[in-house]
Formats: sequence, C-alpha cells, structure tokens
Amino acid sequence: MFEDQVKQLRQFNKLVHSSTHADNKLATGQLRVGIDLGTATIVFAVINEQGDPVYGESVPDQAIRDGVIVNYLDAVRIVQGIRERAEAALGTQLTTAAGAIPPGVGTGNSKAVANVIEDAGLHCSNIVDEPTAAATFLKVKTGTIVDVGGGTTGISVFENNKLIHVGDEATGGYHMTLVLAGSEHISHTEAETLKQDHQREHEVFPVIRPVVEKMATIVDQVAEQRPVEPIVVVGGASNFSEFTTTMAKVLDQPVEGIINPEFVTPLGIALSDDPLQEATSDGY
Repeated sequence: MFEDQVKQLRQFNKLVHSSTHADNKLATGQLRVGIDLGTATIVFAVINEQGDPVYGESVPDQAIRDGVIVNYLDAVRIVQGIRERAEAALGTQLTTAAGAIPPGVGTGNSKAVANVIEDAGLHCSNIVDEPTAAATFLKVKTGTIVDVGGGTTGISVFENNKLIHVGDEATGGYHMTLVLAGSEHISHTEAETLKQDHQREHEVFPVIRPVVEKMATIVDQVAEQRPVEPIVVVGGASNFSEFTTTMAKVLDQPVEGIINPEFVTPLGIALSDDPLQEATSDGY
C-alpha cells in the first residue's frame, strides 16, 4: 500500500544513521525542509523536488514536553546547529522550513514553533498539524492517522481529503516510560533505555500494553466510535511489533503500521514547506 513511502523512509533512516547525513547526488533543484520538534528528539528532514530525502538528522532533546516548547533556547540551538551542518554537507543555503504542532494545542504554540524556526536562521513557510503531515506523506485522503509521539497522541480522520475529526491527548512514549519505570522500580533514564531495547520487547510490551489500549480508546473517542479505515499508526512510540494488533483488538478494526514510523511525520512536514513563499515572522 505504501511502497514508494517505504523506500523513502528507508532512505531517510539510512541518512540519519550515516556519518554525513547527506546524499549530495539527489540534492538537486529546490530543496524543502521539515522540522519536527518532538518530546524525545528533534528531526530535521530535507527533501528534493521529487520528495526524495537528501538530508536527515535526529537529535535527542528535552526542549519539548507534551507538544509544548519548555526550553526555547535549547530548541533554537539544536535546530540552528542542524541547519548549519546540513548546509555544509549539502553545499547550499537552506532558506525556508515548515514546522508542525499536535492538533488542538492552539495558536500560541504554533507561533512558538515558527519562532524557533525563524531564530534558527530559516523563514517559517508553513505550520501544519502532525497527523495531517503524516497523511500528506502517506497520501491518505480517506482514513485515520494516529501519530504516537513522545508526549502526545494526535488523531486526524479524513474523508475524501476533508478533515472531519481531529484530537490530541497527552499520552505517548513518555507515559510508557513512566509506567515502565514504576513497574520495574528503575529511573526514568533506565526505563527509556529498556523501552528502546528491541531484544527485550517481550518483557517491556506487557507492562506498557495498558497505555496502548488507552491510546486506542482515545482514537475511538476522537473518531466518535467510527474510525475511518485505513487506520494507520505512525510515530516513534508505536515502534513495537504488537502495537498495531493491540490497538486493532480494542477498536475491533484492522490497524496498519509502517517501517520507520518515527520519520513519517518529519517527511510530511518537509512536503508542506514552500520555499517560494514570501514568509513573514508574524504569519503564525
């Protein structure tokens, strides 16, 4: 269903984990930039006119909590540093970028995200909500996108390319870590490391399963007990083999996942960047 997107996600994942983070051979034409300010990481995506990734970097951060910027200067510092590294690696200046917010957080946080981008040396050309960015990348015109991030779970329901339901709940990967830390009587840092150890997923997932089941009930509530299929789960906190089957059991509907789910939204944000737009800092 998502063959082209899977190829792009694999390419982006390869760039994120490479030493240069760049593919100069594909870096032609007008480049577009997407910046995903997440609770656990800030992801910086650069794509070419065809939508192919040409630069990818993911940096751990503690500047965002539950979709809200709590350390503005740290967020600016990280984004500016990535921008400078990207420009050096690609041999070109990046001028604009798009950002994203969880659905329903309000115009204040939209303005804050735009200001981070501007203060990092880029014009903010667009701000979109995260599930809509994911739907843009996946080319889903009818369906339900569930974006499970570090701090929040965002849900957008579409019918014929029209947004009919949207919602966001402060339940995400951070809350999984809290549950795991409490259950195992370990620190938050130790729990986060344990959660990300895929070899121990058989130990971890039974503990955090109730959090995933709660996310499924949130999806059902936002969609008014009728989530539109396909239901597609993205976001780094969904990166468990039993995540989609657990959610599907609660919803009594099929739920789909995708490879490298943590990079779906950043690439969708990049698709929302408009380098030709005359951006102004008071536009958001």
